[in-house]
Amino acid sequence: MLGNTIKRIIDIIFSLIAITLLSPLFIILAVLIKKEDGGPILFKQLRAGKNDVGFYIYKFRSMKVQKKSLTNKENPYKWPDRVPDDFVFKTTQGFNPNVTEIGKILRKYSLDELPQFFNVLKGEMSLVGPRPEIVEITNCYDEEQKQRLHVKPGITGWAQVNGRSDMNHGTKIQLDLYYVQKKSIFLDIKILFMTVFQTLFGKGAI
Repeated sequence: MLGNTIKRIIDIIFSLIAITLLSPLFIILAVLIKKEDGGPILFKQLRAGKNDVGFYIYKFRSMKVQKKSLTNKENPYKWPDRVPDDFVFKTTQGFNPNVTEIGKILRKYSLDELPQFFNVLKGEMSLVGPRPEIVEITNCYDEEQKQRLHVKPGITGWAQVNGRSDMNHGTKIQLDLYYVQKKSIFLDIKILFMTVFQTLFGKGAI
């Protein structure tokens, strides 16, 4: 309990400092995003939070504005038992024509994730924890996979600093469960330092 209180205090202090110091960068990125195609600055998406409680995650928009379909798209994730271990949600390899020019830079250096400091400040996320998954996928979790939802999702996590987005779902789950079982302030600090190093060198995308 004390550890959770300390973690929350660190989250609040660090997110306030980050938002204050990065506010000039926020303004610059917002202007560049808006200038490129006139679309919205932020992207919001429903994700699964602690104990599978949904919340809207904030990101700087890195994709071109898509015309909304008049019909609801069918959920492609309908695994009956669990999310397959070999499932990979996305890849950083190859050319994606829907990514904007500024979006390429945002993704390379994980700058699109910066608005999530507001999610942290609101208490929906933590600085460190399993990355928040979309609800269409978490709805297919089995009991083992659901254990990653026992803690708040994070801006960065143990899985992200040990492979990031180029890993399959089974590996990600095992790394996330390791964090859930071993979580501590010291492990969080280690993950934060590893994240800074990887972000500076543009390794993959969180």
